[in-house]
Amino acid sequence: MTSPSQRRGRPGGSRGTDLLDVAREVLLARQYAGATMDAVAAQARISKQTLYRQYPSKEILYAAVVRDWVDRGRDAMAPHLAQLMATDDVRQGLLRLCRTLHHGVLSAPVLQMRTLITAEAERFPDVAADYVSRSWDHNQALLADALRHLAARGLLRVDEPEVAAEQLTWLTLAAPLNRLTLTGGTARYPAEELEAVAHEAVATFLARYGTEAGEGAAG
Repeated sequence: MTSPSQRRGRPGGSRGTDLLDVAREVLLARQYAGATMDAVAAQARISKQTLYRQYPSKEILYAAVVRDWVDRGRDAMAPHLAQLMATDDVRQGLLRLCRTLHHGVLSAPVLQMRTLITAEAERFPDVAADYVSRSWDHNQALLADALRHLAARGLLRVDEPEVAAEQLTWLTLAAPLNRLTLTGGTARYPAEELEAVAHEAVATFLARYGTEAGEGAAG
């Protein structure tokens, strides 16, 4: 016998987060204006009626896709920042974090979502604001806490952790993110270039915020 859930919709159709994955793929491939509920339903292998029961409009579906994206990545930085706070080698700890930022923020899926959200920010300001608040601002606050912790251990000299966190982030990301954003992700950053960016970011950051204790631990 088949269960009620197996009888509804089309066999093997996407549900829950899988459905939002499909919707995100359609939105990224076609952008908001070109994406249709018909296309999402077809790619998800469900009926339009099933899709509309869950998401009564494309606007609601778009907001759900962005919210789900933020929810999934919200705490991705937490283990990396915990590792930074535990380090006795500040230079190496910061280098690891810079590499993590490059790997995450410069990845194709993140760049594509940033482009989509930016393009639709005027149409959906609340969605964009939620993304900034619960993703970017949240992670910046966690980084500020990590730097505050290192300062309390005497490994950094940081009076304004929020400012220091922003500076470290943009020293690490500004040049590659600018190139990749302005070229629509078609440009490439060789691994050795990204590694050089990371080393220069850490050197500049420690020139401003380093301490003898921190440098001693690194040495």
